[in-house]
Amino acid sequence: MKLQKILARLQKLHPKEIDLSLKRIQKLCKKLGNPQDNLSCISVVGTNGKYSTIQALRAILNEANINCNIYTSPHIQKINERFIYDNNEIDDNDLADLLDEVESINNKDSITFFEILTAAFFYGAKKYSKNITIIESGLFHRFDATNMLKKNLSTLITSIGLDHLDWLPENERTIEKIIYEKTSILLNSTIVVSKQSSDHILEKIKNSIKENKSKKIIFNNEFSYSINENNFFYFEDEFGGIKLPYPNIIGKFQLDNIATAIAAIRDLKLNIDDEKIKQGITKIKSIGRLQEIKKGKLKDLVKKNKLFIDGSHNPLGAKALIDYLDTLNCQKHLILGMMINKDHEKYIRYFNKKISSLTVVDIPNQKNAIKRDVLKNKLKLDGIEIQSKSSIEEAINSLPLKNDEIILITGSLYLAGEVLNLN
Repeated sequence: MKLQKILARLQKLHPKEIDLSLKRIQKLCKKLGNPQDNLSCISVVGTNGKYSTIQALRAILNEANINCNIYTSPHIQKINERFIYDNNEIDDNDLADLLDEVESINNKDSITFFEILTAAFFYGAKKYSKNITIIESGLFHRFDATNMLKKNLSTLITSIGLDHLDWLPENERTIEKIIYEKTSILLNSTIVVSKQSSDHILEKIKNSIKENKSKKIIFNNEFSYSINENNFFYFEDEFGGIKLPYPNIIGKFQLDNIATAIAAIRDLKLNIDDEKIKQGITKIKSIGRLQEIKKGKLKDLVKKNKLFIDGSHNPLGAKALIDYLDTLNCQKHLILGMMINKDHEKYIRYFNKKISSLTVVDIPNQKNAIKRDVLKNKLKLDGIEIQSKSSIEEAINSLPLKNDEIILITGSLYLAGEVLNLN
Protein backbone atom coordinates (compact mmCIF):
# COMPACT_ATOMS: atom_id res chain seq x y z
CA MET A 1 0.00 0.00 0.00
CA LYS A 2 2.86 2.42 0.89
CA LEU A 3 4.53 1.73 -2.45
CA GLN A 4 1.34 2.40 -4.42
CA LYS A 5 0.78 5.71 -2.64
CA ILE A 6 4.32 6.86 -3.43
CA LEU A 7 3.98 5.83 -7.09
CA ALA A 8 0.71 7.76 -7.36
CA ARG A 9 2.39 10.90 -6.00
CA LEU A 10 5.37 10.58 -8.33
CA GLN A 11 3.12 10.36 -11.37
CA LYS A 12 1.74 13.82 -10.54
CA LEU A 13 5.09 15.64 -10.44
CA HIS A 14 5.04 16.61 -14.13
CA PRO A 15 2.10 17.43 -16.40
CA LYS A 16 3.41 15.35 -19.32
CA GLU A 17 3.98 11.60 -19.21
CA ILE A 18 6.91 11.98 -21.60
CA ASP A 19 8.88 15.22 -21.94
CA LEU A 20 12.25 14.53 -23.50
CA SER A 21 14.97 16.53 -21.76
CA LEU A 22 17.99 15.92 -19.57
CA LYS A 23 17.69 19.11 -17.51
CA ARG A 24 15.30 17.77 -14.86
CA ILE A 25 17.13 14.50 -14.21
CA GLN A 26 20.51 16.26 -14.26
CA LYS A 27 19.25 18.54 -11.50
CA LEU A 28 17.92 15.64 -9.41
CA CYS A 29 21.01 13.47 -9.91
CA LYS A 30 23.16 16.38 -8.76
CA LYS A 31 21.07 16.59 -5.56
CA LEU A 32 21.61 12.83 -5.13
CA GLY A 33 25.39 13.19 -5.50
CA ASN A 34 25.49 11.97 -9.13
CA PRO A 35 25.43 8.27 -8.20
CA GLN A 36 25.44 7.27 -11.88
CA ASP A 37 29.02 8.55 -12.26
CA ASN A 38 30.42 5.62 -10.26
CA LEU A 39 28.58 2.86 -12.11
CA SER A 40 30.30 0.66 -14.71
CA CYS A 41 27.56 0.25 -17.29
CA ILE A 42 26.50 -1.60 -20.39
CA SER A 43 23.92 0.48 -22.26
CA VAL A 44 21.33 -1.10 -24.54
CA VAL A 45 19.54 1.09 -27.10
CA GLY A 46 17.25 0.28 -30.01
CA THR A 47 13.61 -0.39 -30.90
CA ASN A 48 13.15 -4.14 -30.54
CA GLY A 49 15.16 -6.82 -28.77
CA LYS A 50 16.54 -4.71 -25.91
CA TYR A 51 14.93 -6.79 -23.16
CA SER A 52 15.95 -10.09 -24.75
CA THR A 53 19.51 -8.89 -25.26
CA ILE A 54 19.68 -7.84 -21.61
CA GLN A 55 18.39 -11.23 -20.48
CA ALA A 56 21.15 -12.89 -22.51
CA LEU A 57 23.77 -10.60 -20.95
CA ARG A 58 22.39 -11.33 -17.51
CA ALA A 59 22.33 -15.09 -17.97
CA ILE A 60 25.92 -15.27 -19.21
CA LEU A 61 27.30 -12.89 -16.57
CA ASN A 62 25.45 -14.71 -13.79
CA GLU A 63 26.81 -18.04 -15.00
CA ALA A 64 30.29 -16.54 -14.72
CA ASN A 65 29.51 -15.37 -11.16
CA ILE A 66 29.55 -11.71 -12.16
CA ASN A 67 26.86 -9.79 -10.31
CA CYS A 68 24.60 -7.35 -12.13
CA ASN A 69 22.37 -4.39 -11.49
CA ILE A 70 19.71 -4.03 -14.21
CA TYR A 71 17.33 -1.23 -15.12
CA THR A 72 14.61 -1.94 -17.69
CA SER A 73 11.29 -0.49 -18.80
CA PRO A 74 8.41 -0.92 -18.97
CA HIS A 75 7.64 -3.63 -16.44
CA ILE A 76 5.37 -6.56 -17.26
CA GLN A 77 3.65 -7.44 -13.99
CA LYS A 78 5.02 -5.13 -11.32
CA ILE A 79 7.27 -2.11 -11.16
CA ASN A 80 9.82 -3.93 -9.00
CA GLU A 81 10.99 -5.70 -12.19
CA ARG A 82 12.71 -2.47 -13.24
CA PHE A 83 15.01 -2.49 -10.21
CA ILE A 84 17.48 -5.38 -10.13
CA TYR A 85 20.33 -4.98 -7.65
CA ASP A 86 23.01 -7.61 -7.10
CA ASN A 87 21.04 -10.04 -9.32
CA ASN A 88 17.87 -9.70 -7.22
CA GLU A 89 14.61 -7.87 -7.83
CA ILE A 90 13.99 -5.27 -5.14
CA ASP A 91 11.13 -6.03 -2.72
CA ASP A 92 8.17 -3.73 -2.07
CA ASN A 93 9.42 -2.30 1.23
CA ASP A 94 12.93 -1.52 -0.03
CA LEU A 95 11.56 0.03 -3.20
CA ALA A 96 9.11 2.15 -1.21
CA ASP A 97 11.94 3.35 1.05
CA LEU A 98 14.16 4.13 -1.94
CA LEU A 99 11.48 6.09 -3.79
CA ASP A 100 10.42 7.86 -0.59
CA GLU A 101 13.98 9.09 -0.02
CA VAL A 102 14.45 10.23 -3.61
CA GLU A 103 11.05 11.94 -3.59
CA SER A 104 12.05 13.84 -0.46
CA ILE A 105 15.37 14.92 -1.98
CA ASN A 106 13.61 15.98 -5.18
CA ASN A 107 11.47 18.29 -3.00
CA LYS A 108 8.47 18.41 -5.38
CA ASP A 109 10.47 19.70 -8.34
CA SER A 110 8.84 19.02 -11.70
CA ILE A 111 10.09 15.73 -13.13
CA THR A 112 8.53 12.94 -15.19
CA PHE A 113 7.70 9.57 -13.69
CA PHE A 114 10.33 7.81 -15.82
CA GLU A 115 12.99 10.38 -14.90
CA ILE A 116 12.51 10.03 -11.16
CA LEU A 117 12.44 6.24 -11.42
CA THR A 118 15.70 6.35 -13.37
CA ALA A 119 17.36 8.66 -10.85
CA ALA A 120 16.11 6.41 -8.04
CA PHE A 121 17.63 3.37 -9.74
CA PHE A 122 21.01 5.14 -9.98
CA TYR A 123 20.75 6.13 -6.32
CA GLY A 124 19.96 2.58 -5.23
CA ALA A 125 22.73 1.14 -7.39
CA LYS A 126 25.46 3.11 -5.59
CA LYS A 127 25.48 0.39 -2.90
CA TYR A 128 26.45 -2.09 -5.60
CA SER A 129 28.84 0.02 -7.68
CA LYS A 130 31.31 -2.87 -8.06
CA ASN A 131 28.72 -4.79 -10.10
CA ILE A 132 28.21 -4.42 -13.84
CA THR A 133 25.11 -2.28 -14.34
CA ILE A 134 22.99 -2.90 -17.42
CA ILE A 135 20.82 0.02 -18.52
CA GLU A 136 17.99 -0.20 -21.03
CA SER A 137 17.40 3.09 -22.82
CA GLY A 138 13.85 4.38 -22.78
CA LEU A 139 12.10 6.17 -25.63
CA PHE A 140 14.87 7.98 -27.54
CA HIS A 141 18.42 7.82 -26.26
CA ARG A 142 19.65 11.35 -27.05
CA PHE A 143 17.39 13.06 -24.51
CA ASP A 144 16.44 9.94 -22.57
CA ALA A 145 16.83 9.95 -18.80
CA THR A 146 19.19 6.97 -19.00
CA ASN A 147 21.73 8.99 -21.02
CA MET A 148 23.49 10.19 -17.88
CA LEU A 149 26.42 7.80 -17.64
CA LYS A 150 30.16 8.41 -17.52
CA LYS A 151 31.71 4.94 -17.06
CA ASN A 152 30.11 3.17 -20.00
CA LEU A 153 31.78 -0.13 -20.83
CA SER A 154 29.83 -0.84 -23.99
CA THR A 155 26.74 0.26 -25.92
CA LEU A 156 24.64 -2.33 -27.70
CA ILE A 157 22.41 -1.18 -30.56
CA THR A 158 19.61 -3.67 -31.13
CA SER A 159 17.21 -3.76 -34.07
CA ILE A 160 15.88 -0.29 -34.97
CA GLY A 161 12.52 0.35 -36.62
CA LEU A 162 9.56 2.71 -36.64
CA ASP A 163 7.94 3.18 -33.24
CA HIS A 164 6.85 6.01 -30.91
CA LEU A 165 6.38 8.27 -33.93
CA ASP A 166 3.81 10.38 -32.08
CA TRP A 167 6.61 11.86 -29.98
CA LEU A 168 8.31 13.27 -33.07
CA PRO A 169 7.26 16.30 -35.17
CA GLU A 170 5.06 15.23 -38.08
CA ASN A 171 7.71 16.14 -40.65
CA GLU A 172 10.38 14.10 -38.83
CA ARG A 173 8.62 10.74 -38.44
CA THR A 174 11.20 8.78 -40.38
CA ILE A 175 13.56 5.90 -39.73
CA GLU A 176 16.47 8.30 -40.26
CA LYS A 177 15.26 10.53 -37.43
CA ILE A 178 14.76 7.57 -35.09
CA ILE A 179 18.27 6.28 -35.85
CA TYR A 180 19.66 9.75 -35.18
CA GLU A 181 17.85 10.07 -31.85
CA LYS A 182 18.95 6.63 -30.68
CA THR A 183 22.56 6.56 -31.87
CA SER A 184 23.97 10.05 -32.49
CA ILE A 185 24.97 10.71 -28.86
CA LEU A 186 26.70 7.61 -27.55
CA LEU A 187 29.54 7.56 -25.07
CA ASN A 188 33.03 6.70 -26.21
CA SER A 189 32.92 3.03 -25.42
CA THR A 190 32.70 -0.05 -27.61
CA ILE A 191 29.59 0.01 -29.82
CA VAL A 192 28.07 -3.34 -30.78
CA VAL A 193 25.51 -3.23 -33.59
CA SER A 194 23.04 -6.09 -33.84
CA LYS A 195 21.61 -7.59 -37.02
CA GLN A 196 19.14 -5.13 -38.57
CA SER A 197 16.01 -5.73 -40.64
CA SER A 198 17.58 -4.22 -43.77
CA ASP A 199 20.91 -3.12 -45.22
CA HIS A 200 19.45 0.39 -45.56
CA ILE A 201 18.93 0.69 -41.80
CA LEU A 202 22.36 -0.77 -41.05
CA GLU A 203 24.04 1.76 -43.36
CA LYS A 204 22.13 4.61 -41.70
CA ILE A 205 23.32 3.42 -38.28
CA LYS A 206 26.92 3.18 -39.50
CA ASN A 207 26.67 6.72 -40.83
CA SER A 208 25.18 7.98 -37.57
CA ILE A 209 28.03 6.59 -35.47
CA LYS A 210 30.92 7.15 -37.90
CA GLU A 211 32.24 10.21 -36.03
CA ASN A 212 32.20 8.36 -32.72
CA LYS A 213 35.75 7.31 -31.84
CA SER A 214 34.60 4.08 -30.19
CA LYS A 215 35.58 0.64 -31.35
CA LYS A 216 32.72 -0.70 -33.49
CA ILE A 217 31.61 -4.32 -33.61
CA ILE A 218 29.00 -4.76 -36.33
CA PHE A 219 27.01 -7.87 -37.23
CA ASN A 220 28.32 -9.59 -40.35
CA ASN A 221 31.51 -7.52 -40.18
CA GLU A 222 33.12 -8.27 -36.78
CA PHE A 223 30.77 -11.03 -35.63
CA SER A 224 28.19 -13.41 -37.09
CA TYR A 225 26.32 -16.61 -36.42
CA SER A 226 24.90 -19.47 -38.42
CA ILE A 227 22.21 -22.02 -37.59
CA ASN A 228 22.82 -25.76 -37.75
CA GLU A 229 19.97 -28.21 -38.20
CA ASN A 230 21.30 -30.40 -35.38
CA ASN A 231 19.98 -28.12 -32.63
CA PHE A 232 22.95 -25.82 -32.24
CA PHE A 233 24.21 -22.57 -33.69
CA TYR A 234 27.70 -21.32 -34.41
CA PHE A 235 28.96 -17.91 -33.25
CA GLU A 236 32.14 -16.34 -34.62
CA ASP A 237 34.10 -13.13 -33.95
CA GLU A 238 37.71 -11.93 -33.80
CA PHE A 239 38.35 -14.25 -30.84
CA GLY A 240 37.30 -17.36 -32.74
CA GLY A 241 34.22 -19.53 -33.06
CA ILE A 242 31.95 -21.19 -30.51
CA LYS A 243 29.55 -24.05 -31.12
CA LEU A 244 26.55 -23.21 -28.93
CA PRO A 245 23.47 -25.14 -27.82
CA TYR A 246 20.16 -23.81 -29.05
CA PRO A 247 18.68 -21.65 -26.26
CA ASN A 248 15.46 -22.59 -24.49
CA ILE A 249 13.54 -19.64 -25.95
CA ILE A 250 11.31 -19.46 -29.01
CA GLY A 251 12.03 -17.67 -32.27
CA LYS A 252 15.14 -17.59 -34.45
CA PHE A 253 15.19 -13.79 -34.11
CA GLN A 254 16.27 -14.33 -30.50
CA LEU A 255 19.61 -15.53 -31.84
CA ASP A 256 20.24 -11.99 -33.12
CA ASN A 257 19.95 -10.72 -29.56
CA ILE A 258 22.01 -13.54 -28.05
CA ALA A 259 24.77 -13.11 -30.62
CA THR A 260 24.91 -9.37 -29.86
CA ALA A 261 25.22 -10.09 -26.15
CA ILE A 262 28.00 -12.63 -26.73
CA ALA A 263 29.92 -10.20 -28.97
CA ALA A 264 29.75 -7.52 -26.29
CA ILE A 265 30.80 -9.83 -23.46
CA ARG A 266 33.76 -11.28 -25.36
CA ASP A 267 34.95 -7.78 -26.24
CA LEU A 268 34.89 -6.74 -22.56
CA LYS A 269 37.55 -9.39 -21.81
CA LEU A 270 36.00 -10.44 -18.50
CA ASN A 271 37.78 -13.82 -18.59
CA ILE A 272 34.51 -15.64 -19.21
CA ASP A 273 35.36 -18.95 -20.83
CA ASP A 274 33.31 -20.49 -23.62
CA GLU A 275 31.73 -23.08 -21.33
CA LYS A 276 30.20 -20.33 -19.20
CA ILE A 277 28.74 -18.75 -22.33
CA LYS A 278 27.33 -22.11 -23.43
CA GLN A 279 25.75 -22.75 -20.06
CA GLY A 280 24.53 -19.18 -19.72
CA ILE A 281 22.47 -19.08 -22.89
CA THR A 282 20.60 -22.22 -21.84
CA LYS A 283 19.36 -20.30 -18.78
CA ILE A 284 17.96 -17.23 -20.53
CA LYS A 285 14.49 -16.33 -19.28
CA SER A 286 12.05 -14.55 -21.54
CA ILE A 287 8.92 -13.05 -19.96
CA GLY A 288 6.23 -11.64 -22.23
CA ARG A 289 8.33 -12.18 -25.35
CA LEU A 290 6.96 -15.11 -27.35
CA GLN A 291 6.38 -16.88 -24.05
CA GLU A 292 4.42 -20.09 -23.97
CA ILE A 293 1.90 -20.36 -21.13
CA LYS A 294 2.08 -24.00 -20.08
CA LYS A 295 -0.17 -23.99 -17.02
CA GLY A 296 -2.75 -21.89 -15.22
CA LYS A 297 -6.32 -20.71 -15.65
CA LEU A 298 -5.95 -19.48 -19.22
CA LYS A 299 -4.02 -22.55 -20.31
CA ASP A 300 -6.89 -24.69 -19.01
CA LEU A 301 -9.27 -22.76 -21.30
CA VAL A 302 -7.32 -23.63 -24.47
CA LYS A 303 -7.16 -27.35 -23.54
CA LYS A 304 -5.01 -29.28 -26.06
CA ASN A 305 -3.88 -26.17 -27.89
CA LYS A 306 -0.84 -23.97 -27.34
CA LEU A 307 -1.11 -20.52 -25.75
CA PHE A 308 1.54 -17.83 -26.33
CA ILE A 309 1.88 -14.22 -25.26
CA ASP A 310 4.09 -11.62 -26.89
CA GLY A 311 4.55 -7.95 -26.13
CA SER A 312 5.35 -6.89 -29.69
CA HIS A 313 3.66 -3.62 -30.60
CA ASN A 314 5.29 -2.29 -33.76
CA PRO A 315 5.71 -3.49 -37.37
CA LEU A 316 9.23 -4.80 -36.75
CA GLY A 317 7.93 -6.93 -33.89
CA ALA A 318 5.03 -8.16 -36.00
CA LYS A 319 7.42 -9.28 -38.72
CA ALA A 320 9.52 -11.24 -36.21
CA LEU A 321 6.37 -12.91 -34.90
CA ILE A 322 5.07 -13.91 -38.30
CA ASP A 323 8.47 -15.27 -39.31
CA TYR A 324 8.15 -17.66 -36.37
CA LEU A 325 4.48 -18.50 -36.97
CA ASP A 326 5.24 -19.31 -40.60
CA THR A 327 7.40 -22.21 -39.42
CA LEU A 328 4.40 -23.86 -37.73
CA ASN A 329 1.98 -25.96 -39.73
CA CYS A 330 -1.25 -25.39 -37.81
CA GLN A 331 -4.16 -22.98 -37.37
CA LYS A 332 -3.24 -19.71 -35.66
CA HIS A 333 -5.65 -17.50 -33.72
CA LEU A 334 -4.69 -13.94 -32.78
CA ILE A 335 -6.03 -12.03 -29.77
CA LEU A 336 -4.97 -8.40 -30.03
CA GLY A 337 -4.91 -5.36 -27.73
CA MET A 338 -2.83 -2.24 -28.41
CA MET A 339 -2.02 1.21 -27.13
CA ILE A 340 -3.59 4.13 -28.92
CA ASN A 341 -0.34 5.60 -30.27
CA LYS A 342 0.76 2.56 -32.31
CA ASP A 343 0.57 1.95 -36.06
CA HIS A 344 -2.31 -0.53 -35.79
CA GLU A 345 -2.94 -0.99 -39.50
CA LYS A 346 0.69 -1.60 -40.41
CA TYR A 347 1.13 -3.97 -37.46
CA ILE A 348 -1.78 -6.22 -38.44
CA ARG A 349 -0.85 -6.15 -42.12
CA TYR A 350 1.92 -8.68 -41.44
CA PHE A 351 -0.68 -11.22 -40.32
CA ASN A 352 -2.84 -10.98 -43.44
CA LYS A 353 -3.59 -14.47 -44.83
CA LYS A 354 -1.41 -15.92 -42.06
CA ILE A 355 -3.99 -16.45 -39.29
CA SER A 356 -7.36 -18.15 -38.95
CA SER A 357 -9.06 -15.62 -36.68
CA LEU A 358 -8.56 -12.21 -35.10
CA THR A 359 -10.22 -11.09 -31.87
CA VAL A 360 -9.62 -7.63 -30.40
CA VAL A 361 -9.82 -6.89 -26.67
CA ASP A 362 -9.37 -3.96 -24.33
CA ILE A 363 -6.19 -3.72 -22.28
CA PRO A 364 -7.38 -3.46 -18.67
CA ASN A 365 -6.04 -0.69 -16.45
CA GLN A 366 -4.44 1.28 -19.30
CA LYS A 367 -5.98 4.68 -20.00
CA ASN A 368 -3.87 5.08 -23.14
CA ALA A 369 -5.02 1.81 -24.71
CA ILE A 370 -7.18 1.94 -27.82
CA LYS A 371 -10.77 0.79 -27.26
CA ARG A 372 -11.45 -2.57 -28.80
CA ASP A 373 -14.30 -1.44 -31.05
CA VAL A 374 -12.25 1.49 -32.34
CA LEU A 375 -9.39 -0.91 -33.05
CA LYS A 376 -11.77 -3.35 -34.78
CA ASN A 377 -13.00 -0.64 -37.14
CA LYS A 378 -9.42 0.32 -38.08
CA LEU A 379 -8.28 -3.18 -39.01
CA LYS A 380 -8.88 -5.28 -42.12
CA LEU A 381 -7.80 -8.82 -42.95
CA ASP A 382 -8.66 -10.72 -46.11
CA GLY A 383 -11.30 -13.38 -45.52
CA ILE A 384 -11.57 -12.84 -41.75
CA GLU A 385 -14.40 -11.27 -39.78
CA ILE A 386 -12.77 -9.54 -36.84
CA GLN A 387 -14.38 -10.23 -33.46
CA SER A 388 -14.51 -7.90 -30.46
CA LYS A 389 -14.71 -9.34 -26.93
CA SER A 390 -14.82 -7.65 -23.54
CA SER A 391 -12.18 -9.81 -21.85
CA ILE A 392 -9.31 -12.16 -22.58
CA GLU A 393 -11.27 -15.11 -21.17
CA GLU A 394 -14.27 -14.33 -23.37
CA ALA A 395 -11.98 -13.99 -26.38
CA ILE A 396 -10.42 -17.41 -25.77
CA ASN A 397 -13.78 -19.08 -25.14
CA SER A 398 -15.17 -17.67 -28.40
CA LEU A 399 -12.48 -19.27 -30.57
CA PRO A 400 -13.43 -22.27 -32.76
CA LEU A 401 -10.61 -24.38 -31.38
CA LYS A 402 -9.93 -28.03 -32.17
CA ASN A 403 -6.62 -29.53 -31.10
CA ASP A 404 -2.97 -28.65 -31.74
CA GLU A 405 -3.76 -25.08 -32.73
CA ILE A 406 -2.06 -21.89 -31.52
CA ILE A 407 -3.56 -18.93 -29.69
CA LEU A 408 -1.31 -15.89 -29.64
CA ILE A 409 -2.14 -12.90 -27.41
CA THR A 410 -0.14 -9.90 -28.56
CA GLY A 411 0.02 -6.20 -29.36
CA SER A 412 1.35 -4.72 -26.12
CA LEU A 413 3.64 -5.47 -23.21
CA TYR A 414 0.88 -4.13 -20.97
CA LEU A 415 -1.50 -6.75 -22.36
CA ALA A 416 1.13 -9.45 -21.82
CA GLY A 417 1.38 -8.36 -18.19
CA GLU A 418 -2.38 -8.51 -17.74
CA VAL A 419 -2.41 -12.04 -19.17
CA LEU A 420 0.28 -13.17 -16.74
CA ASN A 421 -1.52 -11.55 -13.81
CA LEU A 422 -4.81 -13.09 -14.88
CA ASN A 423 -3.34 -16.55 -15.36
